[in-house]
Amino acid sequence: MLRDSIKAAQIAAMKAGDKPRLATVRLILAKLKDRDIELRTSEAPADDDAMVIEVLQKMVKQRRESIKLFEEGGRPERAAEEQAEVEVIETFLPAQMSEEETKAKIEAIKAEVGASGMKDMGKVMGLLKERHASELDMGKASGWVKAALS
Repeated sequence: MLRDSIKAAQIAAMKAGDKPRLATVRLILAKLKDRDIELRTSEAPADDDAMVIEVLQKMVKQRRESIKLFEEGGRPERAAEEQAEVEVIETFLPAQMSEEETKAKIEAIKAEVGASGMKDMGKVMGLLKERHASELDMGKASGWVKAALS
């Protein structure tokens, strides 16, 4: 399970004395614990990996937004810290689909549902998220779906 590999990474970082990585892994575990509390479950749900991936993707998105703001605000050192966190978090995420692969999946779903315009964007996005949410950045995918349906 993904959660177990994150806990193992925490132990490895402690043993190696890798303080930046340890701090980021602890942040991940804290976010997962917060999410568990939100869901009010004492045991991990059956699709725990999907929930963990969702939390990790949200953390990456937040940090990318922070990086942009820090760079615009003239704080390159803080942007670098956030980028280092992104790199650690991404080690736990599954490999992301390339732009070409994503566009091919969008076209396949578009043909499958018979999407012909922007009114069908919800159908296409829904199926795309259902089938491939852990493998792609839904923000970028949204733009590609708009372009494909225009």
